[in-house]
Amino acid sequence: MDRRRFMGYSLVAGVIGVAGCSPNDQLPAQSQDTGAATAPASFELDEATVASLQDGMKSGKYTARSITELYLRRIESLDKQGPSLHSVIETNPDALRIADELDAERKTKGPRGPLHGIPVLVKDNIDTADSMTNTAGSLALAGSKPLQDSFIVKRLRESGAVILGKANLSEWANIRSSKSSSGWSARGGQCRNPYVLDRNPCGSSAGSGSATAANLCAISIGTETDGSIVCPSSTCGIVGIKPTVGLVSRSGIIPISHSQDTAGPMCRTVTDAAILLTAIKGFDQRDSKMVGVQAQPVPDYSAFLDPNGLKGARIGVARSEFGFSAAVDKLMNEGIDVMKKSGAEVIDPTNIDSLSQMGDAEIEVLLYELKAGLNAYLATLGPNAPVKTLKDVIDFNEKNADKELIHFGQELFIRAEAKGPLSDAAYLAALKKSKQLAADQGIDAVMTKHRLDAIIAPTNGPAWTTDHVNGDHFIGGSSTGPAVAGYPSITVPCGYVRGLPIGISFFGRAWSESKLIRIAFAFEQATKHRQAPKFMPSLQT
Repeated sequence: MDRRRFMGYSLVAGVIGVAGCSPNDQLPAQSQDTGAATAPASFELDEATVASLQDGMKSGKYTARSITELYLRRIESLDKQGPSLHSVIETNPDALRIADELDAERKTKGPRGPLHGIPVLVKDNIDTADSMTNTAGSLALAGSKPLQDSFIVKRLRESGAVILGKANLSEWANIRSSKSSSGWSARGGQCRNPYVLDRNPCGSSAGSGSATAANLCAISIGTETDGSIVCPSSTCGIVGIKPTVGLVSRSGIIPISHSQDTAGPMCRTVTDAAILLTAIKGFDQRDSKMVGVQAQPVPDYSAFLDPNGLKGARIGVARSEFGFSAAVDKLMNEGIDVMKKSGAEVIDPTNIDSLSQMGDAEIEVLLYELKAGLNAYLATLGPNAPVKTLKDVIDFNEKNADKELIHFGQELFIRAEAKGPLSDAAYLAALKKSKQLAADQGIDAVMTKHRLDAIIAPTNGPAWTTDHVNGDHFIGGSSTGPAVAGYPSITVPCGYVRGLPIGISFFGRAWSESKLIRIAFAFEQATKHRQAPKFMPSLQT
């Protein structure tokens, strides 16, 4: 998840999701280097895109191996040393071998497609059946190796991508406690925001956001239940796509909620995000939620990268999601002016008033589904799994409180364990209520009434100072509506507040990724707000 806004629970939107470093080499969980950091040396792959890397391999300037080596050195110098971003839990010891094999294949058969030889980081809740573990950042799963690849990793391998490593995250995708520090896990320590190092990267896909922003990888994969892709993408100044639930398979991903979980691209450009989304989508019979996708067209999302995509678009403004920051509102209003000048028709306001009636329905659904889903996932790990149930995880954390519970507790785990089966009337009522308010009476109703192509809102506020005493200081965001509805959302850089990135979210109906990509790309091209981070130690210096 992320720092989701669980109405009335202060678990606010943006946190759930879903070279040669072994687990024993990881930085300690309590490590928080706060000394002054110097700007890293120039990096020849700074802001490299998928297309530019492919051009380099085509010309012979680069190979998949040389690109992979450069990113591994970058990870060693910035993530493990230097600013110590703590964004990568472990690198793939097989990455260079895989790159060599892809280079040999390129020479004999040509590239498989746009991702051939491109290094990608995947979040540490996504199964990779290789030398790496999959732990959701928890010591309870240390050493756990899945029996098979997740579907999306299988798709990445088929596309020719190099799995570079596993990205740090908010432990258990931020569903353990309502007082957590986003980006902290017992295995990976506290992930840092590369723009201002004492600031939080948001979660739960914190490592994917921080690493991509800092050019530790070409592209990355995050997961979201409510905000976990879009929040870290926004605070780390990159593009994130949270797809329609069911467009991208969840099999082999440590779950929170089968009704809200999804994986998605986290990249520096809309173009790269479109390429990555095209690669990972596809029908998977292991994911029962994917029945609906069989009736959907399967486009190459790159075809919708139209710089004139705002012309004639009807854009609604969810003005009720504004107001938590005057500086953010100013950037949003400037963005709206750009849209108007680019030919969009802006309807303001188009508030989704039904969301205010949701109460505790979302958290009720998530706690029921967490227990059922996590128990089912752990059962797939086989007899040698360190833990086999949610109850086992709770017990492990209590026995290892000096490592696992040093900053915050596990009260949400305990509440989830107390829930009954998914046939309970309380669960069914909460599920029906939340879906109706977010989808039928929410996004769908507003878009039909105003004949909209997309709705916009600030993704969230500026990154807050990481605080292990009080937890996150999330001040506002707009992820909950599309997250609960299971609808797509794209965040794109919209400007900066004192050097801290701010994102604008474009969201809409189910299966509207193509339309949203067209609009988001046109906005990106009209504004070009993305700037590489400067690794400032603090705003106080």
